[in-house]
Amino acid sequence: MSSSQERLSVFPAFFRVSGRSVLVFGNGDEAFAKARLLRNTDAEIIAYASHPEADYAAYLTAQGIEIVRVEFSPEQVKDAALVFAATGDATQDREIVTAARAERIPANAVDQPDFCDFYTPALVNRAPVAIAIGTEGAGPVLAQMIRARVDQMLSPSLGRLASLAADYRDAAERLVPRGVSRRIFWRRFFSGDVADAVAANDAAAARRSANALLSTTGRAEGKIWLVGAGPGAEDLLTLRAQRVLMEADAIVYDALVPQAIVDMGRRDAERLPVGKRKNCHSKSQDEINRLLVGLGREGKRVVRLKSGDPLVYGRAGEEMAALREAGVAYEIVPGITSAFAAAADFDLPLTLRGVASSLIFTTGYDLTGKVLPDWASLAVSGATIAVYMGSTVAASVAERLMGAGLAAETTVAVIENASRADRRLFHGVLRELPDLERRDDLYGPVLVIIGEAVAGANFEKSEPLSAFRTEQADRIREEMGR
Repeated sequence: MSSSQERLSVFPAFFRVSGRSVLVFGNGDEAFAKARLLRNTDAEIIAYASHPEADYAAYLTAQGIEIVRVEFSPEQVKDAALVFAATGDATQDREIVTAARAERIPANAVDQPDFCDFYTPALVNRAPVAIAIGTEGAGPVLAQMIRARVDQMLSPSLGRLASLAADYRDAAERLVPRGVSRRIFWRRFFSGDVADAVAANDAAAARRSANALLSTTGRAEGKIWLVGAGPGAEDLLTLRAQRVLMEADAIVYDALVPQAIVDMGRRDAERLPVGKRKNCHSKSQDEINRLLVGLGREGKRVVRLKSGDPLVYGRAGEEMAALREAGVAYEIVPGITSAFAAAADFDLPLTLRGVASSLIFTTGYDLTGKVLPDWASLAVSGATIAVYMGSTVAASVAERLMGAGLAAETTVAVIENASRADRRLFHGVLRELPDLERRDDLYGPVLVIIGEAVAGANFEKSEPLSAFRTEQADRIREEMGR
């Protein structure tokens, strides 16, 4: 039993208003807001507005809402389903509510909780699905903020999917056994190929998939989403990534993906870590490929969660090839790659008119071989270089680029844990980059950005790389003096 502090003072419910009269009293913005909210329904809205403001009157006319241009009198409320008092005059609003209560009609007076038999919620409309958020009148702005977040998380096609489900309800009750089989059928219906086809606006394919699902009594083909988890901050995850995490039967994730993002998945989803940190791979790439294929063949819907974007140093190419060969369906869900998050942390323009018109993504290991990459000449001509996994090969990166002709005084930016609360930012020049390899205080993923455009970054947020050399020298002198 919940404690009294956790109990609501209202009971959430939905009124049947289809074809019934709902009255809105008022001339201005408050009445306008109620009319807009009610327009989400097919109630017969009647606006009692003796002198409606111009924009409100225009809206009512455009929407075909009846306007009654008279002053209030108590008999007007008879036979209404609901009454909204929104005149802006507290005394008159109370009179309207009192008249409605005398007729036993639920009423609502704007900004007067004691004269509200119900509260108007913040509404997320995916008709016939409706989500109402209420705060018992305590925080309308909070309710609107929650509404915005819920609205973003729900697919725009949810209402069409629910309508299609209504068409299949009778068939499912006849053909799918009650209990676990029926629950599986509906879960597959709302999160499988049927939902995907509805989202793609392909009604014919949606019905074919629904019919196939009926014939297999709940069995469905597996699907793998290769999802970019972004650089680490939970609120940089895309809306599509959030949705598929909530649909997945299993989540296969790399070590660099924060636990907070993994936890955003469905509570009962199987969670399978596959490691893949530098020098510490808990599963080989072949093992991961076989795992994904196996889960797909079992009919599972799987999120393969990768740091950053799956197509940027995410080994997605090998996984896609394995899934294609096995005939397992998959889809790419892009993520924000670390270079973009790092640049944002630094207020750093990756391209800059007249300075840098091209951008190179590379790993530090590309610059450790004997042969310089083809893009090295672009770096010399002004391209911005984003070096992934750059801390352990920083000396080689700096040496090779300077050897190719890039000036030793070229500005560099270094970011550890881009986008996260524990991020660290450093700035310096190319000749100072080798100091990174001697640092023992960098534990998270490090990205290095090099180029003339980097000089336009905001260095007020960062500390100089040269400070490390000074600190190191101070420590050596201190140890020698002991």
